[in-house]
Amino acid sequence: MGLPLEDRGTLEGRLPPCPIPWHHPLDFLVWLAQFLFGLGSLVFLLSVVAAIPGANLYTLGYLLEAEGRVARTGRLRDAFPLIRVAPRVGSIALGMYLWTLLLRLLAQSAAHAHVIDPGGPADRRMRVISVVAWGLVTGHLCFALARGGGLWTFIRPIKNIRWLWNRWRQGDYLETASQQVRWFLEELRIRHHVSLGARGFALAFLWLVIPSVLYVSAREPQGGAAIFTVLIGFLLAIVFAWVPFLQARLAAENRFSAGFEWRTVKEASRHAPFAWLMATILVYVLALPLYLFKSFQLPSDAQWPITLIFILSIFPARIATGWVYHRSMHRQSLGLRSWFVTRLFVRVGLIFPLLGIYTFILYFTQFISTDGKAELIKHHAFLLPWSL
Repeated sequence: MGLPLEDRGTLEGRLPPCPIPWHHPLDFLVWLAQFLFGLGSLVFLLSVVAAIPGANLYTLGYLLEAEGRVARTGRLRDAFPLIRVAPRVGSIALGMYLWTLLLRLLAQSAAHAHVIDPGGPADRRMRVISVVAWGLVTGHLCFALARGGGLWTFIRPIKNIRWLWNRWRQGDYLETASQQVRWFLEELRIRHHVSLGARGFALAFLWLVIPSVLYVSAREPQGGAAIFTVLIGFLLAIVFAWVPFLQARLAAENRFSAGFEWRTVKEASRHAPFAWLMATILVYVLALPLYLFKSFQLPSDAQWPITLIFILSIFPARIATGWVYHRSMHRQSLGLRSWFVTRLFVRVGLIFPLLGIYTFILYFTQFISTDGKAELIKHHAFLLPWSL
């Protein structure tokens, strides 16, 4: 029987305990290598998915899921859903890339031989080698995938053949393969992450759409139009102060209506103002670099490296926001409200001026972006990872 939704993260979303380095140095190095490979595979997977229109809802849902888990538990080790599934994806991608790279090198050598000596012995020999290599590598990759796609399966072809032969003799190959596929798809939790991503997108859109549209409505920011733009920018800065934590609350509670409980979030902010300031700075500072890459038109095959930058910048901000939300709620449960002067200083003297600067910078991104004014309503820090 499957675990409840809120408890499934104990299996695929939590890091295994880290061995103490000075007590178990070898175990620590193995743990560190597995974690780094899993994290790299996870970032790669999310970056590729984020570059696909429609599928990027899954990436947004994953980020919200990580944020929500940290918001519920306060443990950073819970911030990596799919950390135990991602290495399988990474090993498949790495194994297939290396073997197909070998085929590309052989194809290039065969092309050179054909140019130098068309129809000659070297040309015929390279053609035969290329065809045989394509057949062997294709079979090897199929056997490696049939065995599960682990990293070792791509470097042990003989064992793959023996495994497949044993499974075929016992008559349980199709059952074993279907179980592996079903397990893999269940661990990805596609429906849950897409649903969470869609709700998180809708929440941020509803909060941001009116001030964002008004912010870009003035054609000539002069006279009364300039004053109007400044006032709307002030309103947008206020919304920016709360949207990250409203999304965190939605992810933590797994309720769409939780994203509109502004008074609850505002009350929580009174119990950890400096932590609130830290998360706000991190969210908006890390959101700025991606605007620089939108100042020129990128070819379609260059979009996934941009989403890689998105993941590397937004993922830490999501984790920090979830942790600050948890800390605020925890301090609230203990009745540890900060002093009024401290709250006023942080909110009015630090957070809102910083958000005002961000809003000011945001206004000028329309002049460097290829999308013009449309850039002001995309808000990649809260909406989809990459514009459709």
